Formats: sequence, C-alpha cells, structure tokens
Amino acid sequence: MESRPYEQLEVVVADHVARVTLNRPDRKNAMGPQMVNELLYALDDAKEDAEVRAVVITGAGKAFCAGGDLKQMSSGGDGPKLEPRGDYSDLLLRFTTLGKPTVARVNGVAMGGGLGLVAACDFAIAAEGAVFATPEIKRGLFPMMIMAVLMRVMSKRRLLEMMLLGDKLSAAQAAELELINRAVPDEALDAEVDALTAKLTAQSPTAMRMGLAAYHHQADLALAEAVPWLQTQLFAVLGTEDAREGLTAFLQKREPQWTGR
Repeated sequence: MESRPYEQLEVVVADHVARVTLNRPDRKNAMGPQMVNELLYALDDAKEDAEVRAVVITGAGKAFCAGGDLKQMSSGGDGPKLEPRGDYSDLLLRFTTLGKPTVARVNGVAMGGGLGLVAACDFAIAAEGAVFATPEIKRGLFPMMIMAVLMRVMSKRRLLEMMLLGDKLSAAQAAELELINRAVPDEALDAEVDALTAKLTAQSPTAMRMGLAAYHHQADLALAEAVPWLQTQLFAVLGTEDAREGLTAFLQKREPQWTGR
C-alpha cells in the first residue's frame, strides 16, 4: 500500500492483511474529520493493492473508538491534512465497495460512530471487556447515519431499544444481538483475529471481490430481481481464472494457487 503521511492512523501490511489502527488513544480514538478522511485513504489504498486480501480495523490503547469527537464537532476541529475524499457517510459506504473482507478487532469501548464502524465491517470480534453503546440520545442527539448499518446486523426491536435508551452493552450482550460475531477473552483477541484473517486470505481474491459486490448489491433488491441478477453473477464468476483453478485443483486433489483474476 502507498505510504501516506497519516497523523491519526497507523497502517501496516503483512501476510496479505492491512491492519488499520485508529491512533488517538488519549481521546479514546474518537473520530473527527481528519481521522475519517485518513480512513477513506486507507480503505481506498487497500482496495487497489493486490497484495491486500483482508483489512483489520482496531484502536490503539484500551479503546476501539469512542465515537465522534464532540470537541471537534462543536468547534470545527482539525480539518483533513490530506486532500479531502469525503465525510463519515462516505466512510460507511466505502465498506460496501471495498471488495475485500473487513474485520473489526474490538479491543475496548465502541460507541456512536465507532459502533458504526463495527457494524459496517463484515466481521467483528471483541474482547470480553469491550463495551458497546449508542449514547447519543442522552446528549439530545440521535445515531442517525449509523442506524442504516446497524439495521443490517440487528433486529428492529433490539436496535430501537439500544438507540432509545442509550444503555451500555457488554461484549456478551453484543454477541447475543449479533452486533459482533463473538466475544473472546481479552488475551485471546489477537489469536482469534489472526485465525480468521488467515482463513479469509486463503480464499480466492476474485471470488471474494465478486461475492462481496454481489452481496451488497442484492441486499437492496426484491427477491424477484435478486435471483435472476445473481444468476448472471454466477456465470461471471465461473468465467474467471480463479474459478477454473479452483475446480481443477479440486479434481486433481491439490490446493489451489490463486491468481486474483
């Protein structure tokens, strides 16, 4: 991935995984315009880098992300240092066009906009000590934008309860509500995330890219539209080099060698 002059992120690529760390531990990694813009750059770069097959998002220190930085929201705060690419709404939508699986490594508190990042990711694994909430209602606000991604992973009644009460949830409760895939002991978080990304990066990058694109596109279609459209996508993926390699490797009883084409 291209080296960027990030001030509020750390980005490291290893073993086909781009690890993006929100790096404002003194503010519990709260997001302002600059961090959001840097995240847009990081996701765009991960999309374009053929070596990257999965993206992990986490937070520095003891927090994942405490949400929007209220000081910056009220004062205007620091603007983007890189050429602006968009705002928080653009960031949420970027996940649907990335074409590579994303994993939220939730190491601590995830609230408001930070919880939106968790919901926008394809997978979320949390330490048992992590805490989740949409506390906006208690400040006379409401989690407007993140409601769209939260509705895709939670039932309507439980989502309304969380948003209207603003109560904190434990990692175990978040797993029960399907906000996250699972909660693990704090000391097992890295091993669990590494095991997941190892499985993801072993899959065909082509099938992953086309499959994720189809998944997000068909989510907004009626069933009568989705099924025939998905049939065209099946034919498309069958025509790729990776599909031919996968079928050949199966018949030859060997591991496939993916080209990403």
